[in-house]
Amino acid sequence: MRIAVLLRDRCQPKRCATECMRYCPPVRTGKEAIVMSEGGKPVISEELCVGCGICVHKCPFEAIKIIGLPQELEGEMVHQYGKNSFRLYRLPVPKKGHVMGLLGPNGIGKTTALSILSGELVPNLGDYEAGGDWDKVLERYSGTELYDYLEALSTSSASTAIKPQYVDKLPSAHKGEVGALLRRLDDGSKLEEVAAGLKISDVLSRGIHKLSGGELQRVAIAATLLKEADIYFFDEPSSYLDIYQRLEVAKVIQELGERKRVVVIEHDLAVMDFLADLVHIVYGSEGAYGVVSQPRTVRSSINVYLEGYLREENIRFRDTEIKFEKRPPRADWTSEPLIRFPGLKKRFRGYSLAVAGGVIKKGEVVGAVGPNATGKTTFVKMLAGEVKPTSGAVEAEVGVSYKPQYIKPEFDGTVKEMLYSTVGRDFDSGFFQAEVAQPLQLKYLLESEVKSLSGGELQRVAIAECLGRRADIYLIDEPSAYLDSSQRMTASKTIRRVVEKSGKSALVVDHDVYMVDLISDSLMVFHGEASKKGTALGPLEMRDGMNRFLKEIDITFRRDHETNRPRINKNGSRLDREQKSKGEYYYV
Repeated sequence: MRIAVLLRDRCQPKRCATECMRYCPPVRTGKEAIVMSEGGKPVISEELCVGCGICVHKCPFEAIKIIGLPQELEGEMVHQYGKNSFRLYRLPVPKKGHVMGLLGPNGIGKTTALSILSGELVPNLGDYEAGGDWDKVLERYSGTELYDYLEALSTSSASTAIKPQYVDKLPSAHKGEVGALLRRLDDGSKLEEVAAGLKISDVLSRGIHKLSGGELQRVAIAATLLKEADIYFFDEPSSYLDIYQRLEVAKVIQELGERKRVVVIEHDLAVMDFLADLVHIVYGSEGAYGVVSQPRTVRSSINVYLEGYLREENIRFRDTEIKFEKRPPRADWTSEPLIRFPGLKKRFRGYSLAVAGGVIKKGEVVGAVGPNATGKTTFVKMLAGEVKPTSGAVEAEVGVSYKPQYIKPEFDGTVKEMLYSTVGRDFDSGFFQAEVAQPLQLKYLLESEVKSLSGGELQRVAIAECLGRRADIYLIDEPSAYLDSSQRMTASKTIRRVVEKSGKSALVVDHDVYMVDLISDSLMVFHGEASKKGTALGPLEMRDGMNRFLKEIDITFRRDHETNRPRINKNGSRLDREQKSKGEYYYV
């Protein structure tokens, strides 16, 4: 079975010679395999296409995908957005008493699946001209496990509640005091209980526009929990939360899953492992098609996802396997110091930060971990020169490139124009193109307007912009936000390669333990009382740093015997008690 997809955001007929039509063999013999639509973009006939792939290779903007799909998918299309547009095959089945996870790259159909399962979108079964029709949908799924669920949706006898992906847009959509906004949604007088469980009681009296990213995330989760519904959907509930908050939120969602149907999209694999019972892997080609695989146990699903191969379906969806090292990086390597800080203090009104003395070496990637609002971003800004310490001084005359935590798309113009304005001539260098632009897949974003980018696209561009500037140290704050799990691994490897090959250094703040493990040579560990007092130690050797950090938040990790990936132990379990008694919270 063959499908043809036109990526409309890449296709630019006014800037090419319509190579797709000129070189198409059927077109050259007089068949209308490719024609220009009234909108000025090509339309490909899947019936007349011979699958030669010439148009794919000739298109200067790589806007065409001709894909051969397994014959088993014939008749399993759930939704298609239009001619030569994205299509989704199969649907996950929410189960009462289970937390169902969806795991896969961005642009692969997970949000489309959520829109269908929540009743926001009626599937058209591939008949995009006629549109969605519940009668046809119920006829298709008659006798299947999904039938009762879809029938309840079609008759509005099943209610749904959705936690949106982009919580940073909430202040522009809602105005007023947090408590007042949540009370409007409180269907069962649960506000005090939910606020206490998510630890947001102290923000109820504040305006929503004054909340941090982590606070906005927990408020959005609270708003979803307060609605009385039959099915709950959580789209990336861990963004902007520290690991302790992520696990607290996971426990709240797990409790909900014991009595309701719950579906979660999550890219933090450690959190997904802790949170979900069953997981559907969603694979395919970004912007072209997505296939929902059969459910597996969470451990099996994550291991298959890391391996990149579905044995039952004989499908390989990743070129290389993602591997984790069981041992921490060596601590005996030596290098010249790049930055010394003999002890820094910073005081704000109602808040203070004390950083013990330390050294960042040349060629070193330092991870920064700790709870939110304990000073990580403040420390980064002190190194960047954006915040002046109250006492102490950073002892270095170094060039700094800084990627902030919150990225605002303020540039008027395309991604390419913005990168030329900040990176300059280095944008065209072989090093930047090979080591930064290519792995972060910037090629497909260069002609896009900066203000039109999604959260994940904006994050990739911001990382590239930071790494492209000439500097001695790269300060990168939360690079994992809005990136899918595969993109996080790629971003980690990209940052490490740039540091290793250029001899520069980096300080990376993040809450994804897998990403911190992959990227870091040493750790800065922050702790304290959120928004009141913070202290920091480091850089420390990885084993020491991880043990200090995880001991502070009372969490231990074991290693999966197949992949060596870290897995969170249940608090009080045998392994949890054994590791705590040995003082080994991570590398075992």
